Amino acid sequence: MKKKVGLVCIIMGIVLVFGALSLFLYNQREAKEAEESVEQILPQVIEAIEENTQTVPDPYNPEMTKTKIDGYDYIGYLTIPDLGLKLPIMDEWDYTRLKIAPCRYYGSMKTDDLVLAAHNYLWHFGRLSKLKIGAKMIFTDMDGVSKSYKVEEVYVASPYSVEEVTDGEYDLTLFTCTYGGRSRVIVRCMAVER
Repeated sequence: MKKKVGLVCIIMGIVLVFGALSLFLYNQREAKEAEESVEQILPQVIEAIEENTQTVPDPYNPEMTKTKIDGYDYIGYLTIPDLGLKLPIMDEWDYTRLKIAPCRYYGSMKTDDLVLAAHNYLWHFGRLSKLKIGAKMIFTDMDGVSKSYKVEEVYVASPYSVEEVTDGEYDLTLFTCTYGGRSRVIVRCMAVER
């Protein structure tokens, strides 16, 4: 009987290891696809911004200009020098879009309450927790207007902290889930002069 129990435990262990390895490989494949999407889309976003700079944006309109690329609307791109990232930003979020690029979750650059969400892929927001207080980042909208930000806070919160990320106290908020989705990494920023 002990041999049967031991054999069952060994088989279950092998199945669990195989399952974990399969999940890891699946996540790695998704992360690679997301990185490739960014590499393909970013030049198109930058080109569209260069074309849009021919018109003068309405400074009183709180709506951000959108440009459709590959069937999705984009509102600009985010540069995070300390992480070596330059990421196109989609206009609205859902789980399909998050697999392609970071997304606007709430707000606008024009109303100083922009909230951006992304998966924790290495080349999306996976390294947000590494940012230090005082780190700089730049958001460039589809009108070619750039705004610089400085990191004020970096912390981990509950995965249900929806109201917290949209409270409007900060000019820019970035967030992502930790691996496994047990919590969120939240980065709070304020606009600064260049």
